[in-house]
Amino acid sequence: FLLPEESAEEAARRELAEETGLADVTGLHLEQLRTYSEPGRDPRMRVVSVAFAALLPDPPEPHGGGDAAEARWAPYDTARDLAFDHDRILADARQRVGAKLEYTCLATAFCPAEFTLGELQQVYEAVWGTALDRPNFRRKVLATPGFVEAVPGAARLTGGRGKPAALYRAGSATTLHPPLLRTPREGRPA
Repeated sequence: FLLPEESAEEAARRELAEETGLADVTGLHLEQLRTYSEPGRDPRMRVVSVAFAALLPDPPEPHGGGDAAEARWAPYDTARDLAFDHDRILADARQRVGAKLEYTCLATAFCPAEFTLGELQQVYEAVWGTALDRPNFRRKVLATPGFVEAVPGAARLTGGRGKPAALYRAGSATTLHPPLLRTPREGRPA
């Protein structure tokens, strides 16, 4: 619920901090998803919700606070028994973020400051709900101007065999040209 002197975005940041234990939510990617105002969506009273999506690479263990008795992270496909119409809100958020991954550099907001292309690919696979071809993904990412930039001389052991993986950081681009499109097989309608 909004406090008397705060905006919807300020309330979203406050709630995010309260429910996750994040000390600083000012630098996170936070965007308004949509407004949910259907009568009867909350049987207790008339409630209009302005939903936001927040993206963070390494969320802390959440804890119940404020109006939530408990809080926990759960993979999207296992989130069950959500209150009211929150399953719809979660589905809308996943769809929106998935679509934005096609034409923006938003996926890097899920990654640490320095990341491997494998870690970036895991973001796409988790949000899109499908496995991607590793060489094809790598080729597309590296061919997109400004999407990522190599961290000179840095590498990370990934637990696999072979040489350590090169590290990258978010590049200067904000949009992807060409877009990194899902195919119908990759969870998108034809």
